[in-house]
Amino acid sequence: MSAPNNRRSLFLGRMSLPERTFIADALRAETVGGVLLLIAAVVALIWANTFSGSYEAIRGFHLGPASVGLDLSVQHWAANGLLAVFFFVAGIELKRELVAGELRDPKAAALPVIAAICGMAMPALVYAAVNTFGGGSLQGWAVPTATDIAFALAVLAVIGTSLPSALRAFLLTLAVVDDLFAILIIAVFFTSKINFLALGFAVVGLVIFYVLLRKGVRGWYIYVPLAVVIWGLMENSGVHATIAGVAMGLMLRCTRRDGEAHSPGEHIEHLVRPLSAGLAVPLFALFSAGVSISDGAVHDVFTRPETLGVVLGLIVGKALGIFGGTWFTARFTRAKLNPDLRWPDVFAVASLAGIGFTVSLLIGELAFSDDPALADEIKASVLLGSLIAAVFAGILLKIRNTKYKRLCEDEERDEDLDGIPDIYELDKPEYHLRMAAILEAKAAEHRRLAEVASSTHAGDDGPA
Repeated sequence: MSAPNNRRSLFLGRMSLPERTFIADALRAETVGGVLLLIAAVVALIWANTFSGSYEAIRGFHLGPASVGLDLSVQHWAANGLLAVFFFVAGIELKRELVAGELRDPKAAALPVIAAICGMAMPALVYAAVNTFGGGSLQGWAVPTATDIAFALAVLAVIGTSLPSALRAFLLTLAVVDDLFAILIIAVFFTSKINFLALGFAVVGLVIFYVLLRKGVRGWYIYVPLAVVIWGLMENSGVHATIAGVAMGLMLRCTRRDGEAHSPGEHIEHLVRPLSAGLAVPLFALFSAGVSISDGAVHDVFTRPETLGVVLGLIVGKALGIFGGTWFTARFTRAKLNPDLRWPDVFAVASLAGIGFTVSLLIGELAFSDDPALADEIKASVLLGSLIAAVFAGILLKIRNTKYKRLCEDEERDEDLDGIPDIYELDKPEYHLRMAAILEAKAAEHRRLAEVASSTHAGDDGPA
């Protein structure tokens, strides 16, 4: 009889160099976008609470061709139009993760996927429990389920906390799976009336988009107009228009062929991500985050079951859901945590995932579209819950920041100056030979300096 296999997979271990490089570039762009998102949110709050008349007038201003059903308010254009760009990038991220990233291996993907699902289910359960016992509306159950990766990374940038690449990758993977389920929630639960003719033409447009991609047809002047038409048809179909963005993102090829430095999906994501993070999402925040903040409004957040459910869902539900899902999955799959990290580190990242901004605001608008006053209170609860989650996670991460900095320095160290971190070359003979040559050169230089110092010292001690 063969001996049982007692090997345990490593959770939050070192990633491959290409994956680490890609994630570092993606997170760098998200961090910049997150800072702009923070600025836009602050501007929206100041504008809405000092010049509310002008804010509401601009947000409610309608523009667009009414003949094709696109006479929409500025706020609607931001939520359905600009966020389609955000979800297009999310679709590419998801496709890449499925075919070339952390989610391509079912065994490796199980842990972050289960953690993300638990991190969405638990906030929904917390919201449902609060509103069931408090007599509130269950319509907003999906509001606290979303994580805003850009906002979370902006918080890390603002508080100056370093995070090892494995923890950052875990947070990004959580957010990608989170986006997938948020898309499904929007498509399934927030589609009331369907115009099957418009939806049918939208599907035809998506098929054409797919065929052109597979035929290798190139040219932005083909794809951009086609994407706009598909989006317009989806907007008129009754299905939320951002679904069009996701569908087109998922169609892009994200695997590299011989001779390709980047896949088409990676190339387009590199081009579109700055537009999404630097313009689309901040403008959405500008026209969605402007809610009235007063003592009464803050009091209502903590006393009304709908808003309290959102706050507790983001702060308590997210942290317990992600951490609990991760811990139980690791235990039952015999996954071993990276010895450089501790379970409190995972809990801190889980708490950071309680920052739900962009998609939470969008779902809040959709869930309470028939009650604008309550929708604004829900937005206030999202802002407040995200702020509390950010502060709590920031404190937890700061406690271990010295350890994180040391791990980051080890990941970045490149003593042989070949452009590859040394930690990825410890099993390569040529790396050790280069290091031996470097150290021998340094030793020879120190011997020379010692001889110079010795002769100088002897001269000083000699006869006058």
